[in-house]
Amino acid sequence: MTTKTRDFLLPIILLIVATAVIGVTGADLRVAAPFFIKGAWPVGEQQPWHLLYLLDRLPSITLGCVGLAAVLTGYFSTQRRSWIKPGLFLVILLALGPGLIVNSVFKEYWGRPRPREVVQLGGTKEFLHPWQKGIAHKGRSFPSGHASAAFYLTAPFFVYRRRKPRVAALWMTGGLIFGVLMSMARITQGGHFLSDNLWAWGMVHLTAVTLYYLLRLDRDEVPAPVS
Repeated sequence: MTTKTRDFLLPIILLIVATAVIGVTGADLRVAAPFFIKGAWPVGEQQPWHLLYLLDRLPSITLGCVGLAAVLTGYFSTQRRSWIKPGLFLVILLALGPGLIVNSVFKEYWGRPRPREVVQLGGTKEFLHPWQKGIAHKGRSFPSGHASAAFYLTAPFFVYRRRKPRVAALWMTGGLIFGVLMSMARITQGGHFLSDNLWAWGMVHLTAVTLYYLLRLDRDEVPAPVS
């Protein structure tokens, strides 16, 4: 199995298997239920969960701005020309992953009710599994926007993957930890189910893998021939 095939196949298998396990075990409701206490979600208002909610997309936007600065620097400086593609990767991934795919397409049109909106947790709407499409604009749980922005912080892994594997591993580890913490925050607040956060990671990660190969970050730049 080639590295490229593995990069796409393993996350897809993980998403399918994990979603099936969550569906069969009822983990979405089971994980959320303990945080629904006396008709409210008090744990989500405590720290560090409330602080994470307030952080929202600030870290991801900051990283995206770093990418944009790298693109501009590379454009105006021939000595920094190699910064353009990594910078573009960061900018495009932010716009496509957490931006277009997660927030503009799925959150708006998939129609899955949030935990605090379903009957089992004090709401009035029917619980839907992640593979069940609801009414567009009537449910914005799937997937989690906060978690997708947090998992975006794994993006530098792909920038450093070939040349600085240790640095890449640190970014991946840190980004995953931050994403998991943000996911926990949104669950405690009744904002998203476990599977919403799982797919927030999956959509961002698979978008990153696709861009990694489309922008040819997996190979060295070939110098232009001297005429």
